[in-house]
Amino acid sequence: MSRRRYIVAYDIRDPKRLRKVHSTMKAFGYALQYSVFICDLDRSEKLRLREALDKVIHHTADSVVLVDLGDPHVRGVECFEFMAQVPLLPRSGARIV
Repeated sequence: MSRRRYIVAYDIRDPKRLRKVHSTMKAFGYALQYSVFICDLDRSEKLRLREALDKVIHHTADSVVLVDLGDPHVRGVECFEFMAQVPLLPRSGARIV
């Protein structure tokens, strides 16, 4: 299965749920900022991520967005533009724990 690079960003209204979402996200990707992650996922990993988040978030109060950036080897790094501090971006590969 081919991997796709996703930006996952979230806005969680409750501090307890926020910590749970952040902990869940650390198992699937790399923190770019506190509530923004880079995840290289195949279809089944993306489904597992969505299922894990579905169990934690409050569907009428919270928000999670997944943005497909494409193949990590092609567009997964070049599509980022930073101002100020530039974090190291993963070049490719999974980080599913």
